[in-house]
Amino acid sequence: MGDWDAGPQDDEAGAVIKTVARQLKLWREAAGLTQAEFGAAIGYGEELVSSVERGRRIPRPEYLDQADEALGANGKIIAMKRDLAEVRYPKKVRDVKRLEAEAVEICSYNNSVIDGLLQTEEYARAVFGSRRPPFKEDELEQRVAARLARQEIIENPTSLPVLSFVQCESTLRRPYGGKMVMRRQLERLLQLGQLRNADVQVMPLDREGNAGVDGPFRVLRLNDGSTVGYNEVQLISRAIAEPKLIQILDIRYGTIRSQALTPHESLAFIEKLLGDT
Repeated sequence: MGDWDAGPQDDEAGAVIKTVARQLKLWREAAGLTQAEFGAAIGYGEELVSSVERGRRIPRPEYLDQADEALGANGKIIAMKRDLAEVRYPKKVRDVKRLEAEAVEICSYNNSVIDGLLQTEEYARAVFGSRRPPFKEDELEQRVAARLARQEIIENPTSLPVLSFVQCESTLRRPYGGKMVMRRQLERLLQLGQLRNADVQVMPLDREGNAGVDGPFRVLRLNDGSTVGYNEVQLISRAIAEPKLIQILDIRYGTIRSQALTPHESLAFIEKLLGDT
């Protein structure tokens, strides 16, 4: 999907795009401008203006900036940027981002890759680039942008969630993107491990017991007092709300944390790996 192409849409994304398109058309008509005149005023062709107003194209941020100024909207059109930015991402990404935004605590175990909230841009691109069949270039970039956008919550001054990450040692040794990419990723883990609200722990490969053998999962405690699990495996992403299953994940994560190195020991372990690279 190109930057402008609306592409296939789920119901939520389609509704947002249609609403923005309708508002843009109403503002233009209220100003007494034809599509050609409006396009000339903001530096775009009549055909593109028509496609945007029919919901076939998603207006870029700069399009909304120019439209707001040309139509004298005083920020009302610019305010639609946030809604459009959200629906550019796949629905499952939006769903996870919402859960994370509502969380007061996020607990993550991963024995596959570095958790998405901890990934550098280069590492994320390498992980998505390794998928088979491969993503198209524009889809790969969209997924990288979506992953990085989720990381806004890590140091959000208005809502600082408690973060706990347990990474299997194997994820620290698998050099996605090559040694230099992995080196910067390890440096990123050390940086995040210093945050007041974050613990990064390592599950060594020489541990006899590992309660996370069934694979990656997350436990999110939300600000309304509820708890949600999240599981992502081959081709399937699933939020888990059943109390009995949440209880199992809770117990499992507590056990994993106790089996892993302490946060202090883990940072020392990562520093040693960094020295080895």
